[in-house]
Amino acid sequence: MNIQVKSFIELNTTELYNLLQLRSEVFVVEQDCVYQDIDFKDQKALHVLGYKNDVLIAYTRIFKPGDYFKNSSIGRVVVKDSERKFNFGHQIMKASITVIKSNFKEDKITISAQKYLKKFYESHGFYQVNDEYLEDEIPHIRMDKD
Repeated sequence: MNIQVKSFIELNTTELYNLLQLRSEVFVVEQDCVYQDIDFKDQKALHVLGYKNDVLIAYTRIFKPGDYFKNSSIGRVVVKDSERKFNFGHQIMKASITVIKSNFKEDKITISAQKYLKKFYESHGFYQVNDEYLEDEIPHIRMDKD
């Protein structure tokens, strides 16, 4: 997978369209969850884009401390359904953690994780820090990484 990191202003319209399409495909259609994906936070984020054969198949957005949580954070972690069996989720998470360390000089990261992915995030050093809560009617947990 080829990883690219871009600020919002660096994204061209095709890249922006593709990342919004992938997020909608998974979070709205696949998970059957109507929610406000376009939340005016993309402008503050760094966008980590994972390409396979020039097709966007994985994505995250990351924030410096204070822009989303007190710590740096990773959100909108998504991998195209047909590509999940190839461990691209692990690759995009590792890349996102590296981007936080290199761009923000931070080790502490906070995420709002869908509960069913707890073990996935634990494999990247995250641990649960609160009780389950609903976000857009989906069970979530807050997780930190030191």
